[in-house]
Amino acid sequence: MRAVRRLRLLGVLGIAACHHAARARVTPSPDSELSRARAAFRHGDFTQALQTYQRLVFEVGPNDSIAPEVHHSLAESYFQTGDLVQAAHEFRQVADQFPASPFAPVALLRAGDANLRLWRMPDLDPSYGEAALAIYQELAGRYPDSEAAQRAQLHVRQLREWFAEKSYKNGMFYFKRKAWDSAIIYFKDVYANYPETPRAADALLRLADAYRVINYNEELREVCNTLQRYHPNHPGLARRCPAAATADSASTTP
Repeated sequence: MRAVRRLRLLGVLGIAACHHAARARVTPSPDSELSRARAAFRHGDFTQALQTYQRLVFEVGPNDSIAPEVHHSLAESYFQTGDLVQAAHEFRQVADQFPASPFAPVALLRAGDANLRLWRMPDLDPSYGEAALAIYQELAGRYPDSEAAQRAQLHVRQLREWFAEKSYKNGMFYFKRKAWDSAIIYFKDVYANYPETPRAADALLRLADAYRVINYNEELREVCNTLQRYHPNHPGLARRCPAAATADSASTTP
């Protein structure tokens, strides 16, 4: 009788063991997880993609062939969900940890883009803008022939215009308060460092105004000569530098 009961108990335990074994969860492979993450990102479900990539970075070793893509896509998911600070950090890690990967130059570009978007306006603290410019310049130095480096040049031009705008506005702040020396420093900075920007000619005109007020006649002549040489058609030239405008008119009279 005891033997029968023992056999029945063993049978019940065996069934239970089989039942639990059938319900055991199978851990997805990194490749299948990557496919899920790609699909979520492709369909705009960036939160789901981010969560999947966050798991994957702990499952994939640095020497795994998919590691650069996983880390880069994690950074891009942070970017798309609006966490730009973390995105910039993760993109930086991609470029530093996988410098020979094709993801490296793109990661530097996107790290710069994240910092550029964090700055947003020239009136704000330029720290993020300075970081973006430094990253774009690094990209041009490390991967000069890459498509990413070419795309970065568009952002570099935008940044330089913003820096020029910021310096010009700082100059105008002091100019309106008749703090001529401080205003002159900022206007000279605009023209010396950002001569290709639209604000360069405006800065020269304001320099002329400041020099005239404080009777710096030699400096005024130099500014007028520069305006005449590089911005001869600027509408403000005749008023600031009438002698230069008159001379130009005389030289073109038959």
